[in-house]
Amino acid sequence: MLDYSTLKIIWWLLVGALLIGFAIMDGHDMGVGTLLPFVGRGDIERRVVINTVGPHWDGNQVWFITAGGALFAAWPVVYATAFSGFYWAMMLVLWALFFRPVGFDYRSKIHNAAWRSTWDWGLFIGGAVPPLVFGIAFGNLLQGVPFQFDDYLVSTYTGSFWQLLNPFALLTGVVSSAMITLQGGTYLAHRTEGAIQARAIKGAVGAAIILLCAFVAAGWWLQSIEGYRITSAIDSGALPDILAKSVVREAGAWMANYARQPLLWLLPVLGLAGAVTAAALLLSRHTLGAFAASSMAVVGVIGTAGASMFPFIMPSSSMPAASLTVWDSVSSHLSLAIMFWATLIFLPLIVVYTSWAYRVMRGKVTVAHIEANEHSAY
Repeated sequence: MLDYSTLKIIWWLLVGALLIGFAIMDGHDMGVGTLLPFVGRGDIERRVVINTVGPHWDGNQVWFITAGGALFAAWPVVYATAFSGFYWAMMLVLWALFFRPVGFDYRSKIHNAAWRSTWDWGLFIGGAVPPLVFGIAFGNLLQGVPFQFDDYLVSTYTGSFWQLLNPFALLTGVVSSAMITLQGGTYLAHRTEGAIQARAIKGAVGAAIILLCAFVAAGWWLQSIEGYRITSAIDSGALPDILAKSVVREAGAWMANYARQPLLWLLPVLGLAGAVTAAALLLSRHTLGAFAASSMAVVGVIGTAGASMFPFIMPSSSMPAASLTVWDSVSSHLSLAIMFWATLIFLPLIVVYTSWAYRVMRGKVTVAHIEANEHSAY
């Protein structure tokens, strides 16, 4: 059996991989939803856009569910504390997501312009709101979240929903929104043609430019934000004890990992290079390569956030010693081991099935196809 400290690192990597998988797979669905009202001019064109993701969106949602389940199982204290502190933000995400299944299923059931337009904007909300909220949440994590524990390890959150909407967090929300819109735009460009494809490329290139500017600005700003550093000795293989460590806040602390491990600079470089490459490939109509480059940008952006914060997962601004880290907010050794072997079995199956599904349903979705299949599901 793998030792406890190794499993803690493995699960930090696995949760990160699941978040990246969610951003790439379900992210391009959300990005398409964000672009839907703008790239589709008229009902037929919007049905083309919807049909590019209609057969896959619910399968891609598995990444979101799996990431949430992994967070609950591997980091139960993080799960409980985050959902207490970010309760209204998470409710906003869930209510926005409600528009997706209903919109996909019922949007084209009634041939009425007002009905269909309403659900088009519902799908826009379901695609645009979650990435924005998730980005804002990451921005708040980087600044620290106002929570603390009592002697019985009961957490108390002292902030409010409106405090989450601070300038830096809104900037990271822009980074997240632009990243997901770019992902959706590259996928949409690959699956469509003609005027719809041209508009998708225009939207994706615009998103790439915004992502580049916002990501650089966030990185520059982060250097002046007070980060967190553990000052006490760390026993990575010990049983979790959240309040046993000493933590200080200091400007530039989030950049310390890059000084210790210069190879980590490849992550922000990958984020920037992926966005630039995706835009360049889109302009030359190499759409599949653009989607791959956009996916690499997702890896770089999310990886940068994780590498900056490690080993912190959820820092506390009101009680720094209560900050949740990779070492002290995890499940038991046995739980992590069982879930690890289960993941080794089932995660490849999900990847293989998803790859097969996309291969079977590959190809362009065209206006002619929609007109010839007026009574299709979407």
